[in-house]
Amino acid sequence: MRTAILLALIAVCTTSIWAADRIIPPNIKTGLWEMTETHTMSGMPAMPSIPPEALARMTPEQRAQMEEHMKSSMGGGPKTTTRKYCVTKEKLEKDMVFGENRPECTRTVLSSSSTMTEVKVHCQEKDVTSDGTFKIEALSSESVKGTMRMVTNAHGRNMNMDFDFLSKYLGAACGDVK
Repeated sequence: MRTAILLALIAVCTTSIWAADRIIPPNIKTGLWEMTETHTMSGMPAMPSIPPEALARMTPEQRAQMEEHMKSSMGGGPKTTTRKYCVTKEKLEKDMVFGENRPECTRTVLSSSSTMTEVKVHCQEKDVTSDGTFKIEALSSESVKGTMRMVTNAHGRNMNMDFDFLSKYLGAACGDVK
């Protein structure tokens, strides 16, 4: 009798653990979506400086463009980008938001429902460790918002990445957008 109860308890616990690690797809429409993402990064290693003789050969416009490119590559203030993407049923069912499972990473689903998912990620690859949290909220079937907070330690130096996004549904047809 005790053995039967113990086996039943083990079966219930393992099923609960398996279910807790499963991401439930958000209740959103399939089709064309537009995402506006704002991200900030800090602690990035400094870019090498441009040799003075190379700067002297540049026009003022080229120099300004190069300086702007270097500033944007090094983190600093918030940067905003907008892009379109196609949501299919298959992508939703394959944890589209959290990418593929990588062997060097462990993923822990903190909570998951058709309206909200929160996942903790830890990656360890050689001398680089990353820890982060992703949170996705389906505000409606046509609107999704989310955040990602990630800290990466590479060779003793911490880099922080913060992403906030808002996605809106544009229509059923994706056209040539993937």
